[in-house]
Amino acid sequence: MQSLNDFLIEKGYTKIKLKLAKTNHFELKATINGVKGHFILDTGASSSCIGLNAIETFKLDAEESLVKAAGAGAIDMETQISKKNAIKIGKWQKKNVVLILFNLTHVNTALINHNANPVDGIIGADILKKGKAIIDYEKKYLYLKP
Repeated sequence: MQSLNDFLIEKGYTKIKLKLAKTNHFELKATINGVKGHFILDTGASSSCIGLNAIETFKLDAEESLVKAAGAGAIDMETQISKKNAIKIGKWQKKNVVLILFNLTHVNTALINHNANPVDGIIGADILKKGKAIIDYEKKYLYLKP
């Protein structure tokens, strides 16, 4: 019987190694607009996000947004939006990606309090859907398809 890995690679998927943080979140490296960063993989986050403090770092064009962010113990947080971004995760890449920008202090404080490293942002369901994502929880791999 063919392994999941072999099957997905044969179907054109790219394999990305995930790291399990002390908080039980999967972490991964991603490149936004040519800049490498450290991200949490969050299947429950509807949109991929970057912290407001990283707007210049990731070369984001930020616009005001009427959308309020909620999650991870915080509600009604002010957001900005950045369109037309390039993202690369492993060998998988997409252009014209929309990112939500908001204050990630509460997320990073929780991570640090659990002896985990802070992150630049969150890779959410929007990216996972675009990449037809499959997560191998046991072997700690994310598979994305162009």
